[in-house]
Amino acid sequence: MKVVASLKQAKLRHRDCQIVKRRGRLYVICKTAPRFKCVQGRPKPKRKNKG
Repeated sequence: MKVVASLKQAKLRHRDCQIVKRRGRLYVICKTAPRFKCVQGRPKPKRKNKG
């Protein structure tokens, strides 16, 4: 899976590519051509509970 700065060009690689948001990250998934998978961003840091 590649980490890319912009998913706009990554989505246009193949007609079956979809953008999905999971756990604070943006993913491009492509079931017919899995080599086009990529991700953008990182999840927000988890807050530590006091107490």
